[in-house]
Amino acid sequence: MSMEDVNQSPSEPRDDGAYTLDRKDISAILYAVEIEDKTKLTQLMDPLHAADIADLLEQINAFDRSRLFRLYDRDFVGEILSELDDSIREEVIAVLTPQVLAEAVRDLDSDDVVDLVEDLDEPQQEVILDALEDVDRAAVEQSLSYPEFSAGRLMQREVVMAPEHWNVGEAIDHLRNAKEDDLPDQFYHIVVVDPRLHPVGNVTLGKLMRSRREVKLTDIIEDVFQVIPVDQDEGDVAYAFNQYHLISAPVVDSEGRLIGIITIDDAMAVLDEEHEEDILRLAGVGEGSLSDRVIDTTKRRMPWLAVNLATSIAASMVIAQFEAAITQIVALAVLMPIVASMGGNAGTQSLTVAVRAIATKDLTGANVWRVIRREVMVGLVNGLIFAVVMGIVGVVWFGSPALGYVIAAAMVVNMVVAGLAGTVIPVILERVGVDPALASGAFVTTVTDVVGFFAFLGLAAMVLL
Repeated sequence: MSMEDVNQSPSEPRDDGAYTLDRKDISAILYAVEIEDKTKLTQLMDPLHAADIADLLEQINAFDRSRLFRLYDRDFVGEILSELDDSIREEVIAVLTPQVLAEAVRDLDSDDVVDLVEDLDEPQQEVILDALEDVDRAAVEQSLSYPEFSAGRLMQREVVMAPEHWNVGEAIDHLRNAKEDDLPDQFYHIVVVDPRLHPVGNVTLGKLMRSRREVKLTDIIEDVFQVIPVDQDEGDVAYAFNQYHLISAPVVDSEGRLIGIITIDDAMAVLDEEHEEDILRLAGVGEGSLSDRVIDTTKRRMPWLAVNLATSIAASMVIAQFEAAITQIVALAVLMPIVASMGGNAGTQSLTVAVRAIATKDLTGANVWRVIRREVMVGLVNGLIFAVVMGIVGVVWFGSPALGYVIAAAMVVNMVVAGLAGTVIPVILERVGVDPALASGAFVTTVTDVVGFFAFLGLAAMVLL
């Protein structure tokens, strides 16, 4: 392996278009750890972005992580901690020496420190808080006093602000004369405030640099300006950023005073987490990661497998009511899973669309009936199409036109019910305060199984016997 391969930054596109560490990178790093070559390890790790180092730590086992820290500890930076998955963050913090940990967290913005400590046990929280300066510690503790998953937890306290009577020249002079520690590492706006510290607008750095020194800041504030209440849910914050194309937004307390700012990277991280949670919950696996222990993963999945077992028993009880018909006509046992499966898939399609629309606030009381009608009509049209297909299959396969009519009719009924259930059930759950992504799947599957079996076997019992 050449040094060009080793030093290729993951932030640059590779030949395969992926921005990930490949096996050669990981093998080279683990070999340097194995032979305890600190110089080589540092040479391999230094070009890597903090996010790629976090990925590396998540992909190797605990023993290799511990050995890597012993060699690389002095070069460990706080950004790596902030990028780590929660499942191994506690383990990494426990391994780091207090001196390394203190040095790592001191360079982080307050929102990143809050993200680090909020999910840790109290002893580890104290380790990190003790490493901070008194002012920084007070800011972090204040953020932790706000409700979990609120804007107060998401914001950073480092804000660049300017009074509304300033002009461009005064703002530029202020930025140039400020101490390095008085400004965030990265910022996109200057927040213009009135004498009571109420934000009145944002000025982008681009407009600031393009404008003449005598221009008033209030004359170049952005047209789009959103103020975030400190207790607002972080999901609503992320929605506002996405909806209004925000780059940053000021956070205010109950009296409307500026106390922090949220930037687009944090808002999009929340949006990404919510998308991931929706996908995992639709599958009934809850939150988790590839690094979780077997027992933890089992505990999360077991309840929904138990619910699925209960709903499967309910569907089997429906089948049991038609035991005599199935005994006399074996074809029913062959074909009935098809009806239930098609209904289940159609219901999952409608369910996925509905849950996503609820999460993005696209599905509201104003359009819910239109969406329900659309999904029912889609189920009807698809049901008619596949009813023709299955009717022909029933005739050709079993030589029974009556059986073809029965399965065709059952297919239409179940596909219509699937479209209805896949939309109505998540809407109802959302109205009663239950997460539709978490609970809808089990209910929709039960409805389509029960209706599919009952429609098919019931019609068969009436027509064929």
